[in-house]
Amino acid sequence: MATLAGDFDAMVAASRGSNADDEHDPEGATIAFERSQVGGLVRQARLHLGEIDAAMERLDAGTYGVCESCGGAIGEARLRARPVARTCIECAAGASRRR
Repeated sequence: MATLAGDFDAMVAASRGSNADDEHDPEGATIAFERSQVGGLVRQARLHLGEIDAAMERLDAGTYGVCESCGGAIGEARLRARPVARTCIECAAGASRRR
C-alpha cells in the first residue's frame, strides 16, 4: 500500500503545474485515467487493511468466526477463503439477494 500511495503522490506531484494535453494523446491512457486507477487501488487497499484490523479486533475479543447477523459459526472453509468474513455463507447469500 505504501508503494501505491507513493506512486499516486508522485503522479499528482508530476502533473501539478503541467499544461500537458494528454487527453488527446493517441498513444495510450491519459494521466488522469492512470491517476484515477492508482487512486482506486489505494482506496481499495485501505479498505482491505481496515477489514483486516477489524478481524484482528474480533480475534482479540473472542468473536472471530461468529456471524454478525445470526450469531452462528462462520464455516472454516469460508474463513480460509475469506479470513475477514463477518457473516456466515447463508447470511452473506441472503444479503446479496436483498440488494
